[in-house]
Amino acid sequence: MNKEKILQLLGLATRARKMITGEELVISEVRRGKAKLVILAEDASDNTRKKLQDKCKSYNVPVRIGANRYEIGHAIGKEARVVLAITDKGFAKKMTSLFDEN
Repeated sequence: MNKEKILQLLGLATRARKMITGEELVISEVRRGKAKLVILAEDASDNTRKKLQDKCKSYNVPVRIGANRYEIGHAIGKEARVVLAITDKGFAKKMTSLFDEN
């Protein structure tokens, strides 16, 4: 996983308005079929992690666990963020490949 490239791409997706943050909004986007990839902070609570992973599994949305909440928040120019969803297929594909590299 190339954390630095992923964080840079998160900033780009934010500026392109292809990203949603916040637990309830992300769950809503997953239900509507708009979320292409869900990213969880590595320091997310067990309850939040289970809730989102179960929801994404039932709607066939890939989930990846990334940097901590402060790094994610800094990358998108906001306060600490625990969960976000990528709504663009191209961004999701590139980020998935970055998460999956050795």
